[in-house]
Amino acid sequence: MRIMMWRSSQACQPAEALVVAVAGIAGSGKSTLGRALATALGAPLLDLDSLTNPLLDSLPAEVLGGHWLASPHSEAIREGRYAVLRAVARDVVATAGRAVLVAPFTAELRGGEAWDRLRDAAGDADLCMVHIDGDADLFAARRAERSESRDRHRKPQPPAPPAAPVVTVDGELSTGQQLLRILAVLGHRAAAEPSEALLRRTFDAVLFDLDGTLIDSTASVLRSWRRLAAETGIPPGAVAAHHGRPARDLLGMLLPPRKAAAGLARITELEVADAVSVQSTPGALALFTSLPEARRAIVTSGSTRLATARIRAAGLPVPSVMVTADDVRRGKPDPEPFELAARRLGVDPRRCLAVEDAVAGIRSARAAGCAVIAVTGTSAADELTEADLVVDGLDRIGIHQSNGTLRLSVSG
Repeated sequence: MRIMMWRSSQACQPAEALVVAVAGIAGSGKSTLGRALATALGAPLLDLDSLTNPLLDSLPAEVLGGHWLASPHSEAIREGRYAVLRAVARDVVATAGRAVLVAPFTAELRGGEAWDRLRDAAGDADLCMVHIDGDADLFAARRAERSESRDRHRKPQPPAPPAAPVVTVDGELSTGQQLLRILAVLGHRAAAEPSEALLRRTFDAVLFDLDGTLIDSTASVLRSWRRLAAETGIPPGAVAAHHGRPARDLLGMLLPPRKAAAGLARITELEVADAVSVQSTPGALALFTSLPEARRAIVTSGSTRLATARIRAAGLPVPSVMVTADDVRRGKPDPEPFELAARRLGVDPRRCLAVEDAVAGIRSARAAGCAVIAVTGTSAADELTEADLVVDGLDRIGIHQSNGTLRLSVSG
């Protein structure tokens, strides 16, 4: 997730006066995300379409020279629509202190005068622009699926990188996954409450899951599997329901035996090609590199080729001990991957701390005897309750050496 943000103050705490503007082309899911953000923040929701479309749709087409989206006066109509949004936002922020705005914000994303007018409408409130980015074919498919008549009149919107400061989230992610990332940027962090027993324990090594834990590859995974689904006819949402399990196991469930090997080769090709889009999760690099080489390992359900590509793309060091799907007969949730990683490090898995993001991984680590920390981002906290501790980012935890062993510390 690429993060830039304009704020009237530099405080790290959630702003009392806050405007969040959710931008994206038609079909990107901005209205759905806007509603979720408004609910989470307790803020009024101002949607450009809701504020202006009923009036415009009621006007006879001959008055405007065609549908208002394709009218010869479309630029003037556009300016009028955004003037309404800004005027209402100004009043709402002045009285309620915060608001969530939803619109394409095409001109505002380019910066300049349009951005300045939006900034002025926010008054003294902090302004955060959230931009939903993603594949044009994904958004086109969503528009086709919803079958709204106004989509037939839209002018093509060629993608352009934003010039204004934005928080960018990937359209491949679910609304819940997008919300977790944005709330963290806004400073809305969940309290981490470790047990005293966990804090008193000492460990010999830390075993990290990769995808969704050390690197934010969730969107890349979903994008690659969506493309495979389009080619093979498998259910496009299958991977989301089985996060953390090896691709070969999932494809064994979804494809006939004669096609499974080709499917595995193809998904590997797609995921490796998309690996350039991944980034490390907040706090991952600092935490991982704080540990000595002999006390850390990566335990992933991906192949060695894929794991290496993603680790390098995210700027993490490739560890000397890494257990991948190529190394085990039974992947997560079986304990074999974590048992093997501990054995390669020369430690007892019961003396290891595992860090995971998925139920399958948590169950694998616990079955091996590890204590487990779960990090949200792929799944919400209430889905990860089998872990000993749930945190909303690796920047919330520290691992410290003491008398030849490792101890956990938790902030927040």
